[in-house]
Amino acid sequence: MNKIKVGIIGGAGYTGGEMLRILINHPNVEIAFVNSSSNAGNLISDVHTDLFGETNLKFTDQISQDIDVLFLCVGHGDAKKFLEANPIDEKVKIIDLSQDFRLTHNSKLSTRNFVYGLPELNRNAIKNANNIANPGCFATCIQLGLLPLAAKGLINNEVHINATTGSTGAGQSLSTTSHFSWRNNNLSIYKAFEHQHLNEIGESLLQAAKKSPLGDLGVGLNFIPQRGAFTRGILASMYLESDLTLEEAQTIYEDYYSTHPFTHVSRKNIDLKQVVNTNKCLVHVEKHGDKLFIISIIDNLLKGASGQAVQNMNLMFGLEENSGLRLKAANF
Repeated sequence: MNKIKVGIIGGAGYTGGEMLRILINHPNVEIAFVNSSSNAGNLISDVHTDLFGETNLKFTDQISQDIDVLFLCVGHGDAKKFLEANPIDEKVKIIDLSQDFRLTHNSKLSTRNFVYGLPELNRNAIKNANNIANPGCFATCIQLGLLPLAAKGLINNEVHINATTGSTGAGQSLSTTSHFSWRNNNLSIYKAFEHQHLNEIGESLLQAAKKSPLGDLGVGLNFIPQRGAFTRGILASMYLESDLTLEEAQTIYEDYYSTHPFTHVSRKNIDLKQVVNTNKCLVHVEKHGDKLFIISIIDNLLKGASGQAVQNMNLMFGLEENSGLRLKAANF
């Protein structure tokens, strides 16, 4: 099989760096170019210093059409602007890591239709897609905690969600709340009940329940996001009232994820270090009185961003879903 020729836009940021770390070791990929207008001509390893000795590639400000797939590792709002300013040949598949095309009402740009790229929900559609809107990190973690219930029509009460993300979730640009002196030994809440990922979470749960994604879930999703004093990872804890027994809930979750290579249901409690530096999601369920309690954990830069994007690429090109993604957790 010929190698997949890949282009990356926005290769100097966190998601671009993670994309490079995966793809330079992917057995089926050739990196054609890595675009960064602010770093054109510089060695990639001068920006992503951990790649020193791994690659001699340099950033470029040029864009080649001689590729099979283009990853857009740019900020929210910038992907749409880029595609409008730089027409890309229709033969080139696009995987966008921003939020620009995730929702049903904005999933089309000119002749390009974007499929929501959550494999545990849309695997078959992804296999046949030419354009992917990669899910958000909070959205991925929370959806994977709730999809098995939605698919059984069992989200009939308000869902209460508390989720904490590492500092890399804020991107590489400096801000007060990502500065080490502020973030270290600190914890804060932001966008309570109003986080932008709520919309895509709601659409996915409706889809899983075989309802119109433009409909109404009928119950509240009460989401409290937190900034954690660590670098990477998301831990989401969720609960809702449920008549299920613990054994019934565990069986529903295990059955739902039995054919998905990256999402695993643990009958033991889980912790974030089990997934950091991997493309895995781990889910754990407990029963407390009439409450079903769910914990879901991912690495926000991998399963929540670049790893999931590569997983989607693998599906689009008929590769094994876990090609290039057999990554070891940073457990210590």
